[in-house]
Amino acid sequence: MRAVRCNQHGLPDTLSVETLPDLHPDAGEVVIDVKAASVNFPDVLVIQNKYQFKPPLPFTPGAEFAGIVREVGAGVTRLSPGMRVAAYTAQGAFAEQARAKEADCIALPDDVDLAGAAAFTLAYGTSYHALVDRGELKAGDTLLVLGAAGGVGIAAVQIGKIVGARVIAAASSADKLAFCREHGADDVIDYEEDLRERIKALTGGDGPDVIFDPVGGAYAEPAFRSIGWRGRYLVVGFANGEIPKLPFNLALLKGASIVGVFWGGHMQREHAIADREFATMVDWIKSGKLRPVVTKRYSLDDTPRALDDMMNRRVTGKIVIEP
Repeated sequence: MRAVRCNQHGLPDTLSVETLPDLHPDAGEVVIDVKAASVNFPDVLVIQNKYQFKPPLPFTPGAEFAGIVREVGAGVTRLSPGMRVAAYTAQGAFAEQARAKEADCIALPDDVDLAGAAAFTLAYGTSYHALVDRGELKAGDTLLVLGAAGGVGIAAVQIGKIVGARVIAAASSADKLAFCREHGADDVIDYEEDLRERIKALTGGDGPDVIFDPVGGAYAEPAFRSIGWRGRYLVVGFANGEIPKLPFNLALLKGASIVGVFWGGHMQREHAIADREFATMVDWIKSGKLRPVVTKRYSLDDTPRALDDMMNRRVTGKIVIEP
């Protein structure tokens, strides 16, 4: 089978595609023929050794994928060959075959789009956990999504609308803002505008109830200064590369909370809760309420370009590799 390999830490152009032996499952595992693997910003960091998860060299990057079960190991009872599944494995997804623990797989309906399913686990799992579990978002709340045209951002826009919130999307271009409106945003903010003044105008001075921030950087502080009374500021990630220093006195003055969101830790420590969250979202997909967004597809050989496009923000929504 063919797989993308990271033999040395570096930028996407250091990756190679190699032929490796077919995989076989250990006890409690399955091997899956990968039909689509999602590209996420952490993948760009992992290959540079800049992420909290640091696999030993050499390794195959890629954290989430969807495909068809090829072989099952001893003790596997829930899955069987031929079943469609999505999985989160932290590494190994950018390949024709991948191995996963049975517990890390989600069984999918036979008619599901596998590219959409590949884009579902990390981005939608993160956004649901952030908004519903950590942020306690509810119908009637106002939600501000920073970096709204990215993978987790557009997932947050969609989930916010399903919950019944008013969604304000912030992004860096007219095309990205149009993309956010297409997927449910009620109002938009261009980063060229004065962020605080625009938030104030859109919320009548009350500020958002929940702020979803996967970006960090220079927009974090003005957004936090605009938060509403008892607001929840969700720290999701730092795609900008800069970890902001938020002023704690504002949390005091507004009775606001700064809430950390670590979906990987949530999956490890609270797997039963995560299973219920995924069950809810699968029901949304079945009923047509939720449609995972896939905006671009790449071949396995084009994986370095896909990662470079992600790193340089040339793409909106979710992109996938199709081996």
